[in-house]
Amino acid sequence: MEKDLLPERVKFSRQNKILCLIVCIGLLFGLLLKLFVFEILTVSGESMFPAIKDGERLFVSKCAYGLCEPYGDKLLLQWKKPKSGDVVIYLYNNKIVVKRCVALGGDKLEILRDSDYNYILQAGDFSIPLSQIQYLNLKDSSSVPEGYILAVGDNHAVSVDSRSYGFVSERNILGKVLCK
Repeated sequence: MEKDLLPERVKFSRQNKILCLIVCIGLLFGLLLKLFVFEILTVSGESMFPAIKDGERLFVSKCAYGLCEPYGDKLLLQWKKPKSGDVVIYLYNNKIVVKRCVALGGDKLEILRDSDYNYILQAGDFSIPLSQIQYLNLKDSSSVPEGYILAVGDNHAVSVDSRSYGFVSERNILGKVLCK
């Protein structure tokens, strides 16, 4: 007769094995959801004020526009394009930023001067003030290039956005903010 090498308290019953399998499947499912489907982010900064305040939590759909590269900065597969007015997330300087899409590829851009010699960017229904440096960055752009968006923070005075660093590739948009 063969002796059991494991003591009774170490043996797994059939119920314990099933419970262990369910927990492992649940963890795997949760990891897949986190990597590809949704994200909950906490906002740090005032660039989207008053729509989104510093410290608020955002629920982001990571699959709104396509399948994201896990821990990457681009879409592996794109099935939808952002719309004007969408609040999107993407990486800039290795940080996730939240901005509003104000113009799409092919949309006309017009730069106007107001009576105080300030510059205003007109993009569809959006009128966005420009600093002198931002004006110089965008003055030669009469439209948004195809495959790109113009992403701007709602708090124009403090937001570092497309006015400063240029247009954002649609392939680099990692998700859409659904609610806060």
